[in-house]
Amino acid sequence: MRQIIIIGSGPAGYTAAIYAARANLEPLVIASSVEAGGELMNTTEVENYPGFPDGIMGPDLMAKFQVQAEKFGAEVIYDDVVSLELAGEVKKVTLGSGESYEAKSVIFATGSAYRKLGLPEEERLSGHGLSWCATCDGFFFREKTIAVVGGGDSALEEATFLTRFASKVYVIHRRDALRASKIMQDRAFENDKIEFIWNSEVASINGDAAVDGVTLRDTVTGEQRELPLEGLFVAIGNDPRTHLVHGQLDLAEAGTIAVDGRSSKTNVAGVFAAGDVIDPTYRQAVTAAASGTVAALDAEHYLAAVEQAESESLALTH
Repeated sequence: MRQIIIIGSGPAGYTAAIYAARANLEPLVIASSVEAGGELMNTTEVENYPGFPDGIMGPDLMAKFQVQAEKFGAEVIYDDVVSLELAGEVKKVTLGSGESYEAKSVIFATGSAYRKLGLPEEERLSGHGLSWCATCDGFFFREKTIAVVGGGDSALEEATFLTRFASKVYVIHRRDALRASKIMQDRAFENDKIEFIWNSEVASINGDAAVDGVTLRDTVTGEQRELPLEGLFVAIGNDPRTHLVHGQLDLAEAGTIAVDGRSSKTNVAGVFAAGDVIDPTYRQAVTAAASGTVAALDAEHYLAAVEQAESESLALTH
C-alpha cells in the first residue's frame, strides 16, 4: 500500500513529487509511456520560468524536475493509467501493463491535450504534413511554405520557431487581433518570414498522401479560397485530460476538475488535482508547479489526519 500516487509528470506532477518525497511519503509517479514530461517536452526555449535568466529548453527543464524528485525518493514508472477506482479509503490505479497499485491518496495531474480543428482530414494527414508540435516536426519542413493556425502565445511561439526551417510561415487566425502577449506579437510582426492571414478559418485540409494546401473560409464574408501549403501546424489551445475520472470527480464548467477554492481538494476524500487539469485560464509552467505544491501539501495534511484517526481508533479498542 502506497501513501501517495501521482498521475502525471509535468511541472505539477513532478513538483508534487518533490514535496511529497521530501515529506517521506515515497510517492509513485505514473509518467505516460508516450508523453512523459508533459507539454514542456514539446516546447523550445522557456524564457519565463524563474531561476533561468538565460532561458532553458523545455525538455531540459523537465529533466531537472525529474532528477530533483528522484533525488528525494520519488519512484517514476513509464506507463499509462487505464482505469481508476477512487471511492473509499483505498484508491486503486491500474496501468496499461495490467499491473495495479493501491494508495491512500492520489494526485491527478494529467495536464491537457492538443485541441484539434475537428476536420475529417486530421486523422488521415496527421504526421503527413499535419502536426501539433513544431519542435517535434519543424526539421522536416526546411525551405517549405507552411502555416500555423491560432492566435495565442503557443501559436506565435510555434510560428517563430518554424522560421528557423521554413521559407514562409503563414499565421491563420479567426479574428483581426491576436490573443498572444505583446512580446510574442512583437517578435512575430518583426519576422520577415511570417505573414498573417486575418479573419480566416480552415474549412478543409487538402492533399491525398500529404498536406498540399488548405481551403480557407473568411469568417466575415463566408468566402472561400485556396492556400497552397506544404505543411500545417495547429496551435488552437488544449483540452484538460479528464477522461479517466468522468463519473468519479466533479468537473467545472470549463471541463477542468473542480476543486475546493484555492485548494487541490476534489469532491472525493483523498483525491487531489493540480496543474492544467484544474486551470483553464493561466496554464503556465510556473502556475502548474505552484499547483503541484498545493496538492502535495493538501495530501500530506490529509494523510496525517488519516493516521491520527487510525491511531485514536486503535487506542479506543485497547
